[in-house]
Amino acid sequence: MFQRLRAFFGKTSALLPQALDTDNIPQHIAIIMDGNGRWAKNRGLPRIAGHHSGMKTVKRITMAADRLGVKYLTLYAFSTENWKRPKAEVEFLMKLPQQFLSIELKELIENNVQVRMMGYKEDLPSHTLEAVEEAVRQTAGNTGLVLNFALNYGSRKEMIGAVRQISEAVQAGRLAPQDIEDSHLAEHLLSAGIPDPDLLIRTSGELRLSNFMLWQLAYSEMWFTDVYWPEFTEEHFHDAVREYQRRARRYGGL
Repeated sequence: MFQRLRAFFGKTSALLPQALDTDNIPQHIAIIMDGNGRWAKNRGLPRIAGHHSGMKTVKRITMAADRLGVKYLTLYAFSTENWKRPKAEVEFLMKLPQQFLSIELKELIENNVQVRMMGYKEDLPSHTLEAVEEAVRQTAGNTGLVLNFALNYGSRKEMIGAVRQISEAVQAGRLAPQDIEDSHLAEHLLSAGIPDPDLLIRTSGELRLSNFMLWQLAYSEMWFTDVYWPEFTEEHFHDAVREYQRRARRYGGL
């Protein structure tokens, strides 16, 4: 009997998250939420079922980040390349922001979360854009976690746009070419005003950036997991932060 009790409590304690250093929490965490479709396929379900389940993970991880004291959480919700997917899947994905915010906005407000969007609005359906903009408006005065949705976002397009704006400033005589610095490009990116991510998380086992925040991730720590996004838990999130805390960030120095 005592052996069984020891085995039980030993297993239970192993499941408990180890203590995290509250003085070394990443200020900004970015996540490529990947694997919804494969998660659904493995269960004999349509891909849209995976996207619907992944929406629940967004809520779970947003609250986990808020509890840890993360200041910015950027979620790669839809890329400029995702329009190539089947029409029915794209239409479903465009309904998810409206569904998510209609259910969760009240609790986000209660938790002092501020919603933002980083992406190109012109291609989004009106119902998608209206839902996101309403959430942005209602949470604009909140001072807690910034939940930043990268929606219809592509980093190469973003950087080309920034270069064009800088070129226009040079042509107009407002900026000399020899005076162009990192800060000039950064202030013309869609992420202007948000610090670069300290930590990037990607789920599902893929080991690439997929046109996500290519400039901003230059010195971010990266953490990859085989876990599909619908299965990604608060414990996995803690594992990523714990690994981040083990690393020394030298930014090219010693």
